[in-house]
Amino acid sequence: MREAPGDHPLAQRGWRRRRRHGPRRGLGTRVRRVATRARVRAVLALLLAGAVVLAIVALARRAERPDPLVAIRQGETALAQANYSAARYHFLTATGTAPDNAAAQLGLARANLLLGEGVAAEGAVDRAAAAGVDPATLHPLRAAARQLQDDADGTIAEAAQAGGDPLAQRARARALADKGDTAGGVALLQALLARNPRDAAAWVDLGRVRWNLGDVAGASEAVQRALAADRASLSALVLAGEVVRSRYGLNASLPWFAAALRRDPYYHPALVEYAATLGDLGRNGEAVAAARRALMTRRDSPQGYYLLAVIAARAGKRQLAADLLDRSGGALDGLPGGLLLSGATDYAAGRLEQAALKWRALLDRQPMNLVARRLLGAALLRSGDATGTLAVLRPIALRGDADSYTLTLVARAFEAQGKRDWAARFLDRAAAVPSPYAAPFGQDDSQAVLADAVSKVPDDPRAAVAYVRGLLENGRAAEAIALAQRIARQTPGAPAAAMLEGDLDAAAGRWAAAARDYARAADLRFDQSVMLRLVEARAMAGDRPGAAQALALFLDQNPQNVAARRTLANVQRAAGDDEAIDTLERLRTDLGMRDDLLLAGLSGAYSDADDPATGLELACAAYRLQPMRAAAANAYGWALLGRGQVAAALQLLDKAARAAPGDATIAWHRAQALAGANRPAEARALLAALLRRADVPDRDGARRLLASLPPG
Repeated sequence: MREAPGDHPLAQRGWRRRRRHGPRRGLGTRVRRVATRARVRAVLALLLAGAVVLAIVALARRAERPDPLVAIRQGETALAQANYSAARYHFLTATGTAPDNAAAQLGLARANLLLGEGVAAEGAVDRAAAAGVDPATLHPLRAAARQLQDDADGTIAEAAQAGGDPLAQRARARALADKGDTAGGVALLQALLARNPRDAAAWVDLGRVRWNLGDVAGASEAVQRALAADRASLSALVLAGEVVRSRYGLNASLPWFAAALRRDPYYHPALVEYAATLGDLGRNGEAVAAARRALMTRRDSPQGYYLLAVIAARAGKRQLAADLLDRSGGALDGLPGGLLLSGATDYAAGRLEQAALKWRALLDRQPMNLVARRLLGAALLRSGDATGTLAVLRPIALRGDADSYTLTLVARAFEAQGKRDWAARFLDRAAAVPSPYAAPFGQDDSQAVLADAVSKVPDDPRAAVAYVRGLLENGRAAEAIALAQRIARQTPGAPAAAMLEGDLDAAAGRWAAAARDYARAADLRFDQSVMLRLVEARAMAGDRPGAAQALALFLDQNPQNVAARRTLANVQRAAGDDEAIDTLERLRTDLGMRDDLLLAGLSGAYSDADDPATGLELACAAYRLQPMRAAAANAYGWALLGRGQVAAALQLLDKAARAAPGDATIAWHRAQALAGANRPAEARALLAALLRRADVPDRDGARRLLASLPPG
């Protein structure tokens, strides 16, 4: 029997196959299949493209990966060009790629030493040793790194193992000086220079040691020799700037710091000095920019935070100043300026004990810092410690030219102790005009202590000067003069010695000799104290053009200096120059209305310029601030006299004369008031006494007034 088509086994398998795969697809199915295949091909293409991109990136990264040998060569080139910051960057790049490369670590250590980074330098030395460098060859680098970390003993120990290596011996010399053996340090540096007179780094170290000793001339000579050997030495350029700033002024020093920054824009020592100088010149925007760059270079830079805090404080932003000081993490406690400013912010915030602690720490380091003494005395008085106030302020109160603020603090301290008779004495002194003939700075130490200090550091002129002042205070004037002259001969480069000779000559009334001494000191350090002495000595010696020249030179370099601007106003008033008003008005803009001496001077300037109404207004303000001050009473009386109120004027001028019986200006004003009050006999006697003096303000006017008085 013939099988049916469906019964055949093959036919059944095919049927099952057709049933398993489903029915036959149509056109739509074929279209979807083509689309799916296209998507697959697209994904594959994308994956292939991504792989190609990754390969390219990998190749690019491999190509951009720095070659440590190239980075090392670039670092050496930067060192040769005195761009130490760039050199450090290149050596860091090399060590990042090849941390075991000994040459890269050694280069990094040298760059960090030149930048003054002792900790970082020693870390690089350790890594160089780990990379296989012979430890015996690393002692010079370690000695230099330890010296930068103020580890004098560690420096000397490392240098002892380095043989006669110049780097190690220079570090040892600086360490000896840091330990107080300045003679040993100087001798070691001089021995190095005898072997190699072209060693610029040794000249810089010698200059720095001399500078720290106060030997300005010696430091100047050393830095000149250093620059002659290597004009690109950044440390020499910075030291030159410091020396020039001391000798000639702020403006004169700027080009030296700028020269260092042209070679290395991120050299931290130059940035700090540049910012400080700009700030003192009142160029605050530029100072802030330089200080910020210093912080970019060294994030924990205490000097950078201090400079920014000072600028903020000058702008009246006390909280910002306090915040900046806090951000330094206590590092500013190691800086005298930081202690002074930090104490001031504590005092302003009412934290009296914290302020006193900081100012006392500052006085432990700088016992002759008059500003710190005044501030500490004020803090102790406000906190109720009258005994401590008197102990701190005694050295200033002993001076004949003690300022009224200090004398008032002393008087208040005596009042707190119930000693009203002593309080009255100091209040009388506070009201009087300070004596121009200053006694030496009061010494807290005994003569034996001062002599012992000289024996320990016989080559330090500062200790010898303190000893001489102690002799003078104890009445041993002949010994003081002889020793002062010997110190000046032995240390001709120390301004302190020349100033001491000038002070002794001025105290004896030898003004011409004093002027010569002060001029010699000014050639070495032309700061405010020297300038004031020089101007006074030349004026008292009759050299008024010389006095004006010294003042003009100082103001040209220090245009923001308050004492110099006050002195300029006094000179202008003495010459009858109405420019005194402009000078004093600019000062009033800066200082405000709380300075009674400034207001009194400005009142007198307006009265002299035939504007008694303005003079009277300012005199009233000065008198309200300090009614017992002779200057305020004199200004008030002079302004009233200009308005024709003779009786009231005479009362105030009598009061001023009682407070300052030796003041020639007050006597001259009082003589005119006596003449206006129809008291010719008293006026004649006063004028006659005035005309016998060398400091009469208006000799011709006094003669004319005397001639106009009726006889009898």
